Amino acid sequence: MTAWANRSPIAAAMLNPALVAAVLATAAQGHQKEAGQGMPWSLSFVVAPMVLHQSTRQALPTSTRTHLAVWAGKNPLVRAGFPARAQALVGPVKEGTRFGLAHRALTLETDGRLHSTYQRPRGYRPPGQLDQMLRKAGLVGRWLAKADNPATVFAVLGVTP
Repeated sequence: MTAWANRSPIAAAMLNPALVAAVLATAAQGHQKEAGQGMPWSLSFVVAPMVLHQSTRQALPTSTRTHLAVWAGKNPLVRAGFPARAQALVGPVKEGTRFGLAHRALTLETDGRLHSTYQRPRGYRPPGQLDQMLRKAGLVGRWLAKADNPATVFAVLGVTP
C-alpha cells in the first residue's frame, strides 16, 4: 500500500481502512442475516467495488429479488469496468479487513467466513453518502447470500478470486 503521506486526499478519504472495514462489516451482517452464516471472505473483493464506486452503487437494485445475473445483464457498462475496479481495490480491501480484525469490528472464522461484531450506536444515523454506502453494503451482503456460491458471483461479474 501507498504510504498515507503519498496518497491523494480523495483516495485517503474514500479508501481509508475504517470506511472499508465498516462496509465489509455491514455486508457481513447482511449476509449473516440472509444466510444464517458469515460472508465468505473472498466476497469482500466484490462488495467493496460495488459499494465504494458511486456509479455502481447507484445502479444496484433496491431489493434482493433481482438476480445478480439479471442485474449484470441490464448494466453492461458497470459490469465491463468491474474487473478493473475490483483489481484496484484489492489493497484497500486487505487493509480494511486487517483494520476491522484489529479493531474487532470483524472476525474471520476458521471456515474462511467473515462475521461482523459491529453494532451501530442506537439512534445514530451516519451522514449522507456514508449512510447510503452502509445501506447498500447491507443489501449487497443479503443479495450475495442468495447466490449459489462465490464462484458464481465471480463468474457473473467477470472476475477471478
